[in-house]
Amino acid sequence: MPAQKDRWFPSFSFLLFCAYFIPMLGSTSPLQELSPQEYFSSLQAGRASLAYFSHKVSPGAQPFLEQIENSVEALQDYGISVVKVNCPKEDVSRYCGKENALRKAYLFRGNMLIREFPTDALFDVNSIVANVLFALLFNEVKYVETLTDLQNMENALKGRSNMVFAYVPATGTAEHRAVMEVAFVYGTVHQFVLTTEATLLKDTSSDEPDASSARLLFCHCQHATDVVQPCRKTPLEQDLTVLNIHRHLKLMGAPLVTEVAEDPEKVSTVHLQLGLPLVFILSQKETYEADRRTAEFLAWQLLGKAGVALLSRDLVDLNVLLRSNVALKTPDEGVPIKYLVLEDTDEVITLVEDKSKVEQILEDEDEDEDEEDEDEKENDSQDVQDDQVVEAVSRDKKRELPLEQILTLTEETFHSAVLKAAQTVVLFYASWEAVSLAVLQSYTEVADHLKGVQGVLLSRVNCWDWPGVCTTENVTQFPTIKIYKKGEQPLTYNSMWGTEELTSFIMLSRVSCPVKLMTIDEAEGYLRGELPSELSSYHHSSVLGVFSTAMSKAKEAFIEAGSILSGHVTMGMYFEDDALALSRKYAVSPPALLLARSGDRSVEGIALSKESAQDIVQMIRYRLLDMFPEITVRNLPRYLQLRKPFLILFSDGDIGQLESKEMLKLAKAMPQQAFVPCWLNLKNTPVGHGVLKAYFATVPSLPVLVWVNLHAGGQVFKFPSEQSITETNILSWLEKLKAGLEIPSSTLSEDDWKPPLPAYNFLQMMDTAAPEFSLRTSYRHGDGQEQQQPEGSEEKATVREETPEEAGVKAEKIQSPGRDLRGTAPRLAGREKQAKRHSEL
Repeated sequence: MPAQKDRWFPSFSFLLFCAYFIPMLGSTSPLQELSPQEYFSSLQAGRASLAYFSHKVSPGAQPFLEQIENSVEALQDYGISVVKVNCPKEDVSRYCGKENALRKAYLFRGNMLIREFPTDALFDVNSIVANVLFALLFNEVKYVETLTDLQNMENALKGRSNMVFAYVPATGTAEHRAVMEVAFVYGTVHQFVLTTEATLLKDTSSDEPDASSARLLFCHCQHATDVVQPCRKTPLEQDLTVLNIHRHLKLMGAPLVTEVAEDPEKVSTVHLQLGLPLVFILSQKETYEADRRTAEFLAWQLLGKAGVALLSRDLVDLNVLLRSNVALKTPDEGVPIKYLVLEDTDEVITLVEDKSKVEQILEDEDEDEDEEDEDEKENDSQDVQDDQVVEAVSRDKKRELPLEQILTLTEETFHSAVLKAAQTVVLFYASWEAVSLAVLQSYTEVADHLKGVQGVLLSRVNCWDWPGVCTTENVTQFPTIKIYKKGEQPLTYNSMWGTEELTSFIMLSRVSCPVKLMTIDEAEGYLRGELPSELSSYHHSSVLGVFSTAMSKAKEAFIEAGSILSGHVTMGMYFEDDALALSRKYAVSPPALLLARSGDRSVEGIALSKESAQDIVQMIRYRLLDMFPEITVRNLPRYLQLRKPFLILFSDGDIGQLESKEMLKLAKAMPQQAFVPCWLNLKNTPVGHGVLKAYFATVPSLPVLVWVNLHAGGQVFKFPSEQSITETNILSWLEKLKAGLEIPSSTLSEDDWKPPLPAYNFLQMMDTAAPEFSLRTSYRHGDGQEQQQPEGSEEKATVREETPEEAGVKAEKIQSPGRDLRGTAPRLAGREKQAKRHSEL
């Protein structure tokens, strides 16, 4: 124990020593006092010093010396020494000899005099530090008196540097000092401009500023190139203190929009570090361009108040509601990110600026989530949905489509894109609508099939995001596919949405329709199917129009028919002097059609009795139908359009050669094809089982031959099973049917085949979800359009940043980027409204 006391004694003695001597050391004046000779000999090149020369201290100079002494430590932080020079009585030099010289303080850099200060201008520490730094920072801080001076300064800085413009009511104030201290640090980064002119403050403000209060504006001039337009300005909303100004400049130098590809909980930006919230705009590949503009517009509105980040759903697996479009992260530790569904950017700004309304917005979000949970429970309990397409899309909703080969178009990129490639295919769709999403899946498969084909550009336009484009292009239903070629009217696709049909249409539309042939050898080769090799797998049958040179009206009608059938049929045209010789070879005379079927390459000559384009189109479509087709879901509509009775042979697999031969003989023998002889393979088309159940109380054994007239009475007759299927037996049975001697097996209902719910009124739904779209037309940002890069070329970096000045050039070009959240938000909101509208299913 005594040893422990001995160890404590020296420590305690040291503490007593420090307590006694430290106040004594603190009482020593930090102000150096030197003789004139000592002072001038101590000056170092490039080092600044503030000196006050005095013979003796008069009572009137005592307050000044106290302030000089108090400013020593503050000026030493900037490498400026403060010295009191004691002048001998006999000294009559420049600084010691005159009475008025003794009432001034002198600022030197090395042995060069920079500035003389009257002692009454250095009345406190703030004025001393402010004036000394102002004098030293002559190049870094410019003083302006008029608006012209300021504008000239702005124009000189455009494209080179940003500007910090500060107004202080008077020099030597605390605000003046704060500006100078920050300029000492940032003077080489930004150009500082100072004024005390109240009129200049009013000229630079949109409101009525208080001339008694200091103000600071950050002017974004570095990337501004337009001499006419002033630099965009962001005011400092807080008082002018060193900390606030430093914080403001840090925020101005931060990226305007940060692109995030990681868990938002792990994201840390300058804004969060400085105690400001971070707003995430949730985006997807298909809406990236719109979401980027929305984020930039929002970032400018919140500059200095909050950060804005673009969060890609495609790169980050978010376990949040699909309709959420905005997330808010606060700097408070332990507070989770809140995901929201907001209608426009005004709500986001309110969320940041008006904290009193935050709770109300969050409460509304909670109510919406509860309603959605209830709706989902109701929908899950439904066994039957209104549409099998909706059901299929809903089942595959988590499947990520490979859209890298399909270019996303917007209002800005549409017109330049359709002019860039020789053939541009555009899918107009609504991203929340089931059929559109199903077609988009087929479209990606088409893109895969056509990968590497030169001159073909596949693209898409989301009409929910860009209604102006779809209105301009006369898109009245979703989905719609159009093909654009330079100098030609767009070609609209109006067939089945399968991958094979779409691919065939795109490839066949590359060939002129009709192709003008110059010699009989070219015409014969065309009938033999001699087409470019890349079209061989898509070519089925060919139609050749043969005309004499004088048949101008018929030729014009045939050319018009070709424009209608382009993409569906390959059509050729021959109208040379020897056209008569070519047509007689096939037992017809001009004007005539020569039809070459792809199967046996036999050529059928057809006299062209009617010369209108629509009649020619109808004739070609009818003649291209198979004589004895296999009915499938895809081709059924084409045969239903004939509005004729069906003679259908149902089979469980391929039909036998005998039945096929007899049915084909029957088809060729019937004049004008009074009915449609066909067959249906239940293995290829399983829906045929349901058809048979609708026709018969008990499904008969297969094969079974059935007559049904869907357009007149709906009576169903079954061919006697005890008879063999031959041409003779069928004709005899048909005569009995015509005479009314056969009893129908069943009669179909006369009710129309309608969907369980009315068709979607897309335009009304869009107006309900976003009323401002109903009257708004496309806006353009000038004639110059930039081609959007394919999404496959996106950078893979986790975070890609763009400074405010870089983005500012883009944002300033956009006169009105739209205050609605045009990308993810309206699209998902629309999908939500569509689901609720059909919730009774």
